[in-house]
Amino acid sequence: MKIIRIIMAISLLALFLNAKAIASDVNQHAAEAIKHAETAQIHGKAGHAKALLEHSQESLTHAKAAEQELAGAHRQHMAESIKHLDEAIAHAKQDHADIATQHVAEALKHMRDAAVK
Repeated sequence: MKIIRIIMAISLLALFLNAKAIASDVNQHAAEAIKHAETAQIHGKAGHAKALLEHSQESLTHAKAAEQELAGAHRQHMAESIKHLDEAIAHAKQDHADIATQHVAEALKHMRDAAVK
């Protein structure tokens, strides 16, 4: 019984120490783009077009940087998310929070697909 506890403790310690290495595998710009897009979506659902616009623009900046660091299908998904963010920004500028929110939601789907390795 004592040996099992020691093995479990060592396993948990190894997992904890490797967590940072696992997390660093995710593109940081993609993570930031997702974070800002999620915030934009929350504001959009609340009808806050101005806040949606600000976070969508910040998300777009990070999405463009992430796109440059990705390849293959991941890059294509990020490119598609950029198109949706552009649309979200255009609609947010016209105070169309509902339509902009739909585009942010689509952008998020593609960003999450791009961020998965």
